[in-house]
Amino acid sequence: MATEGSTGVHRAVAILTVLGSEDAAEQGSLGVVEIARRVGREKTQISRALRMLEATGLVERDSETLGYRLGWRLFTMAVNVGRQRLLVEAPPVLRRLVTATKERAHLTVLDGDGALTVLSESPMRAVQTAGWVGRITPLESTSSGRALLVDHGDDEIRDLLGEVPFTGTGPRAPTSVDELLARVGQARELGYALVDEEFEEGLVAAAAPVRDFRGRVCAALNVSAPKFRLRRELDATGRMVRAAAHQVSRAMAGLDPVEPGRKPASGAPAPR
Repeated sequence: MATEGSTGVHRAVAILTVLGSEDAAEQGSLGVVEIARRVGREKTQISRALRMLEATGLVERDSETLGYRLGWRLFTMAVNVGRQRLLVEAPPVLRRLVTATKERAHLTVLDGDGALTVLSESPMRAVQTAGWVGRITPLESTSSGRALLVDHGDDEIRDLLGEVPFTGTGPRAPTSVDELLARVGQARELGYALVDEEFEEGLVAAAAPVRDFRGRVCAALNVSAPKFRLRRELDATGRMVRAAAHQVSRAMAGLDPVEPGRKPASGAPAPR
């Protein structure tokens, strides 16, 4: 027999599920009577549960309609869960990417107007590119930075990097926002970004965006190596990185991973 506490938890979860539905989001908020009808409980029980959820910030009440919607605290929790899940799901994919490419692989996230490397996996090789865990690199001259920008509109990129001096750190780095926009556009079309001696002379790299459960870019996977090793395989490496990023994205969305080269099961949604 369910205890009063467990019944209350089930009721709260049912309310949050109702408020999290697509039609509830479209309406903006739902009244107590409608929530009670959908949950299948008495109005007094739902009112009491809603007051508790409102007090904790998990739901909020519209001052005009007096209806309820999901609270910002719930979204903050969801974002934090996404970050934790990213750090759980990405490492094994990074290791497989390193095994496949025999080059160093990184996971980066957007940090202001730069790309912050949060994870790095490396093969045992005599010649290695520099380790960048905890370091911030420019968005405009790195493959990771470009992958992180693929969902940004041109105006957003101009606002973000308008004050950044495009001096370039490598001989082929973009020298203007317009030049960067063209390269970001190419990355959008391919699904992955390539750089050739843009961040550093003699260094090439490929990166692809990782998406969260909402389909938004939350990180980027990157493979970088000396040009003499990866130059001829750079485009193929880009496709491998794209497939690896897709695996992490599916895991972030709570879907079964799909091995590179295989299509998702019929009807299964896939991150963009």
